[in-house]
Amino acid sequence: MKIAISGLNNTDNPAPGIGVAKSLKDKYKLIGLSYDPNEPGVYQDLFEKVYLMPYPTLGYEEFENRIRYIKEKSDINVLIPNLDAELPLYIKYQKNIEELGLKTFLPTLKQFEMRDKSKLSEFCKKLGVKHPKTIKILSLDDLISATKELGFPIMVKGNYYKAYKAYNLDEAIEYFYKISNEWGFPLLVQEVINGIEINYVGISNYELKGGVGIKKLTTTDLGKVWSAVSIKNEKLLNLAVEFSKNWRGAFELEAMVYNNEIYLIEINPRFPAWVYFATDLGVNLPQILIELINGKNVKQNLDYPLEKMYVRYVEELSVDFKQFLTLMNKKEL
Repeated sequence: MKIAISGLNNTDNPAPGIGVAKSLKDKYKLIGLSYDPNEPGVYQDLFEKVYLMPYPTLGYEEFENRIRYIKEKSDINVLIPNLDAELPLYIKYQKNIEELGLKTFLPTLKQFEMRDKSKLSEFCKKLGVKHPKTIKILSLDDLISATKELGFPIMVKGNYYKAYKAYNLDEAIEYFYKISNEWGFPLLVQEVINGIEINYVGISNYELKGGVGIKKLTTTDLGKVWSAVSIKNEKLLNLAVEFSKNWRGAFELEAMVYNNEIYLIEINPRFPAWVYFATDLGVNLPQILIELINGKNVKQNLDYPLEKMYVRYVEELSVDFKQFLTLMNKKEL
């Protein structure tokens, strides 16, 4: 079996692809799908071959032409997309993709949309969990109106990526332009919940098949985890079990704990960048995903050691510049 994996960025805003690849590299041959030759994961010797992909905004026809070529050249069998911005295309056309002879394990379009940041408040009511007040905005006037309603501080978030805490209107406007110029609209303005941030990564086939919980200790300016500790929070686990009844695929729950109450902040429809920590603790979620793709009867794995620490760090590589040029010019390496 040969598996193609996307999301190869590995900077201080890392994508999940490297963690997924590290979890699978000992058992399978891997192919990297990249959108940018500058992505560090391209050069980490995890992949037999790396291909540049067309941006999802170019549409399915461009994607299909490219993925047909990659299948023919590298004989891939499975696709694991790991980026929020590409998932709508993969999910919408997953039947077409399967007809090309490529297996995936993804949520339905309805499931994907129900956990959208702008609709999460409604979904949280069904799950019976609290959610910070969130307002969808499309303009500067909307932003100003939202700040009057919520006060400060607030979180200014992109619909796919980026989130900043703003303590006054000047900061809110700065982040409004920063995110919208890069990722477009809508944006979300969210009430800030003070407390401890806890996350849960899992895989579900309408039943929770495996998962690990963490408490974040330190984060980057973008809120990305830099260090964390493994925990078992019964309320978070129960939330993951309940959510899984309506979900097929990988997921991450992001929540805050305040006064022993859980507030669900976001549901990511994929593995997070820290997924390899779960593998290291004995819960190899990408491997479970592959077993589910192959129709195996997967035994639930929710057991892992507590109070193990996750630490992200910076590493440097020296590679031949010709590799970068080859990927730029030939779109494959």
